[in-house]
Amino acid sequence: MFSLKIYQRYISFIYIKNFLIVFMALQFFYLGIDLMQNFRKLPDSANLQILYLLYTFLNAINFTLPLSLVIAMIISKFNLIRTNEIVAMYALGVSKNSLIKPIFFTSIVVTIFYILLNFTNFTYSKEYAKNILHHSTVMTSSNNLFLKYNNSYIFIQKLDPLKKRAYGIRIFKIEDRDLRAITKAKSADFVKEYWVLNDIEIVKKPPIDKKDAKLSKISYKHYKTLKGFKPKIIENVYEGKSSFSIKDAYQAIRLFLSQNVNISKIKASLFAMLVFPFFAPLLNMILFYHLPISSRFFNLAIVSSAFVFASLLVWAILFMLIKMSVNGVINPEFGIIFPIFILASFASYLYLKNR
Repeated sequence: MFSLKIYQRYISFIYIKNFLIVFMALQFFYLGIDLMQNFRKLPDSANLQILYLLYTFLNAINFTLPLSLVIAMIISKFNLIRTNEIVAMYALGVSKNSLIKPIFFTSIVVTIFYILLNFTNFTYSKEYAKNILHHSTVMTSSNNLFLKYNNSYIFIQKLDPLKKRAYGIRIFKIEDRDLRAITKAKSADFVKEYWVLNDIEIVKKPPIDKKDAKLSKISYKHYKTLKGFKPKIIENVYEGKSSFSIKDAYQAIRLFLSQNVNISKIKASLFAMLVFPFFAPLLNMILFYHLPISSRFFNLAIVSSAFVFASLLVWAILFMLIKMSVNGVINPEFGIIFPIFILASFASYLYLKNR
């Protein structure tokens, strides 16, 4: 048992070292390619240039981290094959399941850390980088938004997500297909899950079938409404963006379920952040069992290249399915959850087979 733990720690060390090398190499490669394409579009401000590099670096993690986990496993095992260490471990009675455990659990820990990052504004890194490139600012305001909330329709002349403030608000309340009230506000601030309207004027109209009724007007200094309608949710939904943090995606689904709004795009974004990252640990397990144990009958360079290509092919297919799910071409459950379920089932079968 003691020797087995030593082997597992040794394999974990090799895997983590190779992962960091591959990850940083892919990160800087992505950053270099992006800079070559957009260098002339960068703003003159040094601060914005640094921020652009930072956000581009963070956005690259979405692509490079899962690939790095898989490629690092392939490199680690082929290094063990080249030095005949893997054969020596098998000769000492160490099973395949015992050898894959440190790699699998290490990749699971990294994957969970990546998922936790998606609870933060990390998910908006691509959007921030684009804003800097095209507008020389991290956040941009949205104009002339028109949304539905319960029995009301909301018009927002200008929305500033960074300051969580809106200007020129009009709320049209509808009852039985009849306009019953119009709420006007010069500005509004998002405070503790509510929009606090400032300098409000509410014009109420009686029902159509009510005779001799008059319009009534009420004024308030402040008025709370539109619970849960976060500025970022409003902007992303209106402009058709698919970038949500896990927290924002969950709140948006809860909010729009009661509004009878199509939430398939938001669900696809949520599944892509919560479920898709686990493809790397599962693919690690599947490939590990199929990699050779000796270099005697194989050309390691050709075989390793073939496995890297297979990993890229699987990643590309899953990524394509995610894009199709986000665009509404296929159901998110079928395009994202089902392929990961297949990988998990096959990985479990291989693990039980080698017990």
